[in-house]
Amino acid sequence: MIDFENVAVTYEANTAPTLSGLDLTIPEGELVLLVGESGTGKSTLLGTVSGLVPHFTGGTLTGRVTVAGRDTRTHRPRELADVVGTVGQDPRAHFVTDTVEDELAYGMESLGLAPGVMRRRVEETLDLLGLAELRNRPIATLSGGQQQRVAIGSVLTTHPKVLVLDEPTSALDPAAAEEVLAVLQRLVHDLGTTVLMAEHRLERVIQYADQVLLLPGDGERPRLGAPEEIMAISPVHPPVVALARLADWRPIPLTIRNARRLSTPLRESLRSAGPAGPTPTAHGTPPRTPGGSQAQDAGGAGPEGSSATSRPRQGFGKGWGGGLLAFRRRGPQPPVTPAPGPHTPLVDVRRLHVRRARVEALRRVDLTVRAGETVALMGRNGAGKSTLLGSLVGMVAPTSGDVVVAGHTPHRSEPRELIRHVGLVPQEPRDLLYADTVAAECAAADSDAAAAPGTCRALVTALLPGVADDTHPRDLSEGQRLALALAVVLTARPPLLLLDEPTRGLDYAAKARLVEVLRGLAAEGHAIVLATHDVELAAELAHRVVILAGGEVVADGPTAEVVVSSPAFAPQVAKILAPAPWLTVAQVREALR
Repeated sequence: MIDFENVAVTYEANTAPTLSGLDLTIPEGELVLLVGESGTGKSTLLGTVSGLVPHFTGGTLTGRVTVAGRDTRTHRPRELADVVGTVGQDPRAHFVTDTVEDELAYGMESLGLAPGVMRRRVEETLDLLGLAELRNRPIATLSGGQQQRVAIGSVLTTHPKVLVLDEPTSALDPAAAEEVLAVLQRLVHDLGTTVLMAEHRLERVIQYADQVLLLPGDGERPRLGAPEEIMAISPVHPPVVALARLADWRPIPLTIRNARRLSTPLRESLRSAGPAGPTPTAHGTPPRTPGGSQAQDAGGAGPEGSSATSRPRQGFGKGWGGGLLAFRRRGPQPPVTPAPGPHTPLVDVRRLHVRRARVEALRRVDLTVRAGETVALMGRNGAGKSTLLGSLVGMVAPTSGDVVVAGHTPHRSEPRELIRHVGLVPQEPRDLLYADTVAAECAAADSDAAAAPGTCRALVTALLPGVADDTHPRDLSEGQRLALALAVVLTARPPLLLLDEPTRGLDYAAKARLVEVLRGLAAEGHAIVLATHDVELAAELAHRVVILAGGEVVADGPTAEVVVSSPAFAPQVAKILAPAPWLTVAQVREALR
C-alpha cells in the first residue's frame, strides 16, 4: 500500500537530512505506529505520504514514495485526496467551515459524493466519535479535544484507503482517546484501511499497533518490526515497558493485563520494601475536598516566590482574544510582588459559575492553591478545565462567584498588573510566539522579564536540546514550539504558573525535562496549576488532582488517592500494581534500591 524507496528529505536551512535511509513497505490493512524522539522526522515522514512534503513544505525529497501506486512526487495532495486522509498536529489548521456538521461534510462535497451518501456518512461519523450533541455547534466554541475529534471525523467521512495521523490523541481525554483508537482499529480490521500514526503517548496506542516504525535519529536507519521487538530496543517507550525492563520481564508486555500476569515477584519485592511514600502536598498542607473547608496547615514555611516579572504575552487561542494576549511587548515590567506565604492561598476560587452562551461551563467550583503546590486539573474534554484556567488569568469573567489570585480579582485587574502574578502557557503555543527566530523570541522574553540575557535560551536548551538559534518557530515541531513557549513564560518565573496541556507533542525525554523544571519551581514556592489529559504527568508531578465533570468538581485530593481509585485517570504503574499505591516507575525503582 505504501512503498518507501531509499527516501531522504533535506530542508533548505539544514545541511543534514531530516529524514534518511527509509526503504520499506507498509502493507494494506495494518496500523503502523511511528515512534521517535522530538525532531527525528516523524511529521516529515507523514508529510511524504500525504504529498505535503515537498509540495507545500519545500525541501528536497530524494528516492520515491508511492501510495496505492501513485508517486507522491508527481501527485500533489489534492490528487491524493481520495486515497489519503490526513490529520495534523493542530486541528484548527485543518478546518475550513464554521460548524461541526458542515466540516464533516466538506471533504465529501469536494469529492462530489451524492447527497444521500454524504448524509449517511455524517450520521455514522457523529455516532462513532461521540459528536452527535455537537453537530450544530460552532467549531470555535469547542474544546481542544472536541476539535481534535471533529478533525478526525472530517477525514473518516471520505473513507480513504490510507489514514495519516499526527498525534491524534494528544488533546483527548483517556476515554475519548480509547474511543477514537477503537474506531481506527475497526477501520483497519473491517475495511482494510491502512493507518500510519505518530503518537508520543505510547501508553495509549502501543497495544493497537500491528507494527512499529522507529526513527532513531542521529543518522541511523529507520527500523520496522513487531511492537514487542521494537519496544525492547526503543529509547522511546511507555511506562509499562520501562517497568518491564526494570523487573526484567520477558517477553516485554505491552498491555496492563499481560504486565499484571508477570508482576507477582515484583509485588513481593515491593511488599518487603515497605509501602509507597504518599504524594506530598505543598508545605505539608492537606488538600481541600469538594465542598469542604481547608484543614489546618501542618507544614513549615517555604520560599515566598520570585522577584522576576511575568511575560506580557499570554492567550488561549480558543477565540477568546483580547485580555493578556492583546498586551504585547511593552518593554521591561516592574518587579513582581512576592507570592503569598504557605499559609495564604495564592488562588482562592469560591462558588464560581461561568455561562458561555447557552453552555454552563463551570458550576459551583471551589479551588484553593497555595504557594509551592502543584495541582492537576483533569476530566473529559469540555469538562471546564480550560475555562477554569481562563478565569484565573482574567480572560473569562465569572457569571457569579469569586476568583482571587494573589489578592487580585483577575477579570477586573489591569493586564499590566496581573502579569506580575500569573503566567499562562496556552494549548496552542504559537499564540505566544511572534518573532522570526528562536533567538529573537528568547531575547524578547529576557527583555520583557528584565531577566539576565540568556535566561530564556538556557531554558529552551534544558527543555529541548538541539534547537538552533536561527530556526523560525513555524519550522519547529508542535512539541518543540511548546518547549519554546514554556521557556518564554518560565523566563519570568511568575508566582502562579498556568499550563494548558503542557505535554502535548512532547516525547518522554522532553516531558521528563519539563517535570524537573516544574518541580524546581514548586520547590522555590511557585504555585502550578495544569490542565492535562496526561495521567502519567499528573502521577509524576502533581501534589493534588482535581477532577471536573460537567463543569463541577467531582474529586479533589492527594494524587495517589484520586488517581488510584479511578480506572480512567490511573497511570499504568498504578493499574499494574493495584491495589498498592505505586504511581510511577521512579517510585518503584527507588523502593527496590
